[in-house]
Amino acid sequence: MSAPPPAEGPPVDAIPLVLKEGMVLLKEDLMILRQLIPSELWRHREVFFHEGMRMVVGGCHRRYPTAGFYRRATEKFAGQSKLDDDQNLLGHTAGLPFPPDGIDAEDEDAALRWAWNVQYRYRGAGPRGKFRVVDFPSSLGSVQTYEGTFFLIQASERADLAEQNYEIAEKGDDLWIWGGEFDEPFDTRGLAWRQYRPDKSRRRYNQPDDIFVYVPTMRKMRRAAATWVDGLYSPRYAVSGDAGGGGLVFGDPVSGTGGAINPTAGLSAAVSESTRRGFEGMALRPNAYIWRYHGSRTVLAPLNGSRPGYPIEDERNFGTSGLSVASDRWDIRFAVVIEGALKREGQDVRTLTIYVDYQTQQPLYWITRTGRRRLLDIGVLVHRFSGDMQEYPEWPGGVPANVFEPVAASFYNALAGGGGWRRESYDAISIPYKQAELRRLTASERLDRGH
Repeated sequence: MSAPPPAEGPPVDAIPLVLKEGMVLLKEDLMILRQLIPSELWRHREVFFHEGMRMVVGGCHRRYPTAGFYRRATEKFAGQSKLDDDQNLLGHTAGLPFPPDGIDAEDEDAALRWAWNVQYRYRGAGPRGKFRVVDFPSSLGSVQTYEGTFFLIQASERADLAEQNYEIAEKGDDLWIWGGEFDEPFDTRGLAWRQYRPDKSRRRYNQPDDIFVYVPTMRKMRRAAATWVDGLYSPRYAVSGDAGGGGLVFGDPVSGTGGAINPTAGLSAAVSESTRRGFEGMALRPNAYIWRYHGSRTVLAPLNGSRPGYPIEDERNFGTSGLSVASDRWDIRFAVVIEGALKREGQDVRTLTIYVDYQTQQPLYWITRTGRRRLLDIGVLVHRFSGDMQEYPEWPGGVPANVFEPVAASFYNALAGGGGWRRESYDAISIPYKQAELRRLTASERLDRGH
């Protein structure tokens, strides 16, 4: 094996100063971090690190426990998952498709295996909670803040449901079901959506999702025009479709991703698109990319943050840029770096680079580029380990959930030279849904009946 397990440490990246758990790093200590963060992040360090920051060094290659049922499923189905020549995943039932100690970095499909592991990393039953997205324009418009609720239901390949063939009863033909609703600002209140990722997407990357949007002023559900989405859908409406509703700018018109949320405009609803804002890094179509393996390295990342944010703490300081999550606990982790080139034409993103935590398969950094290799977005993903969270509910049966909650994300728009967005979801939980909740959230027609 060319890639050692995290406990042994990587054969590269000498650390200039020995970091110890509990150390506090200030902005004047940034040179210590240079070899421990992606070069893209270092190039724009004034955005991600700020005066007054207090970064606490967390565990050094800590071995986080996973849920027993997920570990048992991984062991039971080890060796069954296969890849075909089109990057599709075959034979996967539940658990992790490709255990890390079985991935040889020299194999031509090593990066692809890691990409499928990112998509099928352990996430409990799927996170749900409140969200706040703060959108920072690069030059035009003002800062906009959006609040609402979201949910992601893992419908199939559920390691905890062995007695149900590893799927929920309401599964239908879907891998997962994603949805949400805006509460604030007032002009977006009641705007809601559902996205259904079909089973066929594992074998056909161009397979579209079923996406529905409820526009409250129209009092009806409409099918979204944006049927092909790589990750999770979030609604955006073209400004040109506004029939007098006073649309809210959402996205960055400089980089070509600008639009507006116009819930009062029927025409806008008909041309709705997905904006890459708020929930990047939470889902992926691995077979939509051609993947390359770029090695392994030691990094510092907020895999298990300790500071709360919205809705638990409304006034957390994110620095002058509004995009810094530096004042938190950052773990020393062993990561693999993979890059994917998107097969599908006509998309803003052409390549995607992910720093993947070796032990947990959680994405740590999410970096995108355009077709000419111009840097587009630099993203830092923040998680919290449920095993360290007080009052986190137990899994049914009284066992720990041991899940990493996607509590925050911060993305900087490097192409526009400024702006970006920040999401906070610090009350997220991923324990199983009650049956009544599942029936309500999985049915698209419920969008017309109060969601």
